[in-house]
Amino acid sequence: MAPRFAIHVAKENLKFSAAHFIAYPGFREPLHGHNYQVGIRVQGDLSASGYVLDFGLVKKLTRQIVERLDERTLIPERSDCLRIEAQGEQVRIGYERDEFVLPRKDVCLLPIVHSSAEELARFLWLELRAALEAEGAVAGVTSLEVSVAEGPGQAAIYEAAV
Repeated sequence: MAPRFAIHVAKENLKFSAAHFIAYPGFREPLHGHNYQVGIRVQGDLSASGYVLDFGLVKKLTRQIVERLDERTLIPERSDCLRIEAQGEQVRIGYERDEFVLPRKDVCLLPIVHSSAEELARFLWLELRAALEAEGAVAGVTSLEVSVAEGPGQAAIYEAAV
């Protein structure tokens, strides 16, 4: 195996607290919350400055992304079984005979199918990849990995080539 360089960032402030529920046809778990912890691993070539990528930039961009999710109810817009209607200052979420009505400011509609840790990891990966690209910081980066832990000892990981 060829030598590789990588950086890993999993700081205490790369976290968010959010409510969610998993739903699919015939099943909906109760609305509940987690204190999610996010970790980032970036693999790539060593630059002339001696970095794969600046830790500070990874932390800053990741914090900006997770702040949008913090203290919100995460709703998957692409769900195959939820009915979602944004009506002015409210969002109505229907599942079979259940209905939630939440203030719009308390909801984060995400372009995912389920609000699982796995899909949240992929969502965060896509957002971080776009933010790094906007900063012109993907040269030399070969892969990006995002982990989302719902609690100690259990995390979902999404990794892909950049």
